[in-house]
Amino acid sequence: MRLGELVIDIEPLRRSGAFRRVFAAQTLSVLGASLTNVGVNLQVYHLTKSSLQVGLVSLTFGIALLVGLVVGGVVADRTDRRKVILGSRLLAALVLAGFSVNAALPSPSLAFVYLAAVLAGVVFGIGGSALMAAIPAISGPKLLAAAGALITVTSQFGAMVGPALAGVIAAGPGIAACFAADALGYLLSVVLLWFIPALPPGEHVDTQQHPIKSMLEGFKFVKGNQVVLGLLLIDMWAMLFAMPYALFPQMGTDVFHGGPTAVGLLYTAPAVGAFLGALTSGWTGRTKRTGRALIASVLLWGVAITGFGLSGNLWLGLVFLALAGLGDTVSEILRRALLQHYTPDHLQGRVGSLWLAQATGGSAVGNAEAGLAAKLLGGPGAIVTGGVVCVAGVAAMAVFLPKLREASLQAPSADEVKI
Repeated sequence: MRLGELVIDIEPLRRSGAFRRVFAAQTLSVLGASLTNVGVNLQVYHLTKSSLQVGLVSLTFGIALLVGLVVGGVVADRTDRRKVILGSRLLAALVLAGFSVNAALPSPSLAFVYLAAVLAGVVFGIGGSALMAAIPAISGPKLLAAAGALITVTSQFGAMVGPALAGVIAAGPGIAACFAADALGYLLSVVLLWFIPALPPGEHVDTQQHPIKSMLEGFKFVKGNQVVLGLLLIDMWAMLFAMPYALFPQMGTDVFHGGPTAVGLLYTAPAVGAFLGALTSGWTGRTKRTGRALIASVLLWGVAITGFGLSGNLWLGLVFLALAGLGDTVSEILRRALLQHYTPDHLQGRVGSLWLAQATGGSAVGNAEAGLAAKLLGGPGAIVTGGVVCVAGVAAMAVFLPKLREASLQAPSADEVKI
């Protein structure tokens, strides 16, 4: 493979003005989301001194997000996706403004944090399903991996800069300013996305079908397609058992003794690796062994998380987290592209919502599990145990799901042949 083929493919930006707007809007949104993520975790930890509470807030958000994603998947397949995207982002700005006001109070309410997490989860879920379902139409079916890589690189750029910036803002103007900046970013993204074209339902969608039957249709498709089912399952090993983010405040403060600055660096390190992985992702759309590359990338995540738990040193730990981020971003690019490649357009919303649900909801459950495990095993012990379980589970899937192992973006898509 030539060096030039490793560089990220920017063809979707060249071809589609709508995709350029999505790209810019996502940069703002993910940068702000990183500020909010760190802000909430720091606020809850400061109020309670408990990583378990941090994980429980994440779990609350994850459950609400799951509801929003499932509902949003149905809505995205039956309604103009552009309208859903714009409406959800306006509501998100309002919720984030509420976070900011609460944080600015002399005695912030933990109960309000839980309530706002529920509202945010539902709204983010509905909007996320619609945006993911819209990407194939905006970028074109032949550029799914390239579009996914660009979405990932802008997301990881925000995630890389955001946590470190959040640490600085939280230590200076305060946590309320983190939430306010995120709200402003969502408002600006609405302005950008206002000019994307209408994205009405496809001709194969039955808009009169009962919503529950519509959901079941998506589940039935996933159950009958080993590739898509495998794409949903493989990430669960990483998210449920090797998700250390809820432990970062504890690791940065009590293990590495670095305070808010160290916590910000821990959240930033995976994004740095992910950003580098996205920048060198040009090969992802060209490889014929997409499934095998996916499996290898998830294994890298598990091994790196195990190394982070064993590191005992902040800077060595940051290196392992960067490697984990690299594996995660390659995995995300390949999973997203394969999922959209093997799913017909009229099911993109529902199937995409299931993928987002296990990716983000599973992450929330994983953070809660990590918080509980830390109570029993300590922070480092919980992280090491989770990493080992992840590696074992992914290795087993590589053996028992041959169609996932042999999946390829070079194969005919779901809209070209019946899977």
